[in-house]
Amino acid sequence: MDKIKRRVTRPVRVGGITIGGDAPVTIQSMTTTRTENYSATLAQIEALHEAGADLVRVAVPDQGAAAILKKLAANSPVPLVADIHFDIRLAYLALDNGAAKIRINPGNLGGRAKLTELARKAAGYRVPLRVGVNAGSLEKKLLEKHGGPTAAALVESALGYLEALEEIGFGDVVVSLKASDVRTTISAYRLFSEKKSYPLHLGVTGAGPAEAGSIKGAVGIGALLADGIGDTVRVSLTASPLEEVRVARHILQALDLRTFGPDLISCPTCGRCEVELVPLVNEVEKMLEAYSMPVKVAVMGCAVNGPGEAREAEVGICAGRKKGILFRRGRVVRTVEQDRLLEALKEELDLLAARENDGA
Repeated sequence: MDKIKRRVTRPVRVGGITIGGDAPVTIQSMTTTRTENYSATLAQIEALHEAGADLVRVAVPDQGAAAILKKLAANSPVPLVADIHFDIRLAYLALDNGAAKIRINPGNLGGRAKLTELARKAAGYRVPLRVGVNAGSLEKKLLEKHGGPTAAALVESALGYLEALEEIGFGDVVVSLKASDVRTTISAYRLFSEKKSYPLHLGVTGAGPAEAGSIKGAVGIGALLADGIGDTVRVSLTASPLEEVRVARHILQALDLRTFGPDLISCPTCGRCEVELVPLVNEVEKMLEAYSMPVKVAVMGCAVNGPGEAREAEVGICAGRKKGILFRRGRVVRTVEQDRLLEALKEELDLLAARENDGA
């Protein structure tokens, strides 16, 4: 299958990583600790990095948070984005204290004049801005013009701010156009991508708790990524930020945009299954945590959904009443006793891992 053809955007450097250009789609999340609590915040940043976050945003609601940012930035394993609202002076402090990017919503920061003032300061530090336009803080005149927070209103707002930045020659910008409504979000990003080549930060804001929010995020972010739109993502959840990273990784891997390890394929349960498939799949999923190689692994519950339905998998098992089979790319390798299926699969995975290590 052909790879997704991604929209060409201008590259923006954020610390040691690149957003846009031909760089991989990056994953980010945001800490939930009080930023001024240095040890707790750094521990969460490190946990997010370990989970797969490429950069992390921290709240900077006051001078105490801005002050501790210097120590956090010096010890963080990933670039830190300072989240600023209402007070532009906090953005200046964040720049002074090592923020790799400043996230602002011009709608609550004072409009164009404050935005260009901040951009001039950021340019001196070679730090980019994320200009975040949000359905909840659109300019009153645009709400009246468009009859509410529509996709067109979001795009017009963003274009107005970008025009002000372009007038002073500032181009290190990442743009987001977020709404809690999935269709509005998708439409806004699609419309914007036809007009400008700035890298885009994707997300559905206020998506909700873990399960519902993951679905909203996957639909909205996934639809745009499948169109080739998007350079960095955050799955906003009312849940642990580690869950945000986990879901983002699944979205990117499902679209073959990035690979983080084995991809587990399993059939839905039905009356044909001869084993308790859910526990078996859960055990395999846990087993796969020990492997980092990009391999498709299949767990199938009957002959109907056996090797033929999972022929794209490098390795897989198919359970029967008393015995099961181990297969590679749709071809049966051997038959094993039911209680040895997991053991046989592990042996095969170990062989693949050994070959990968030899190749490295």
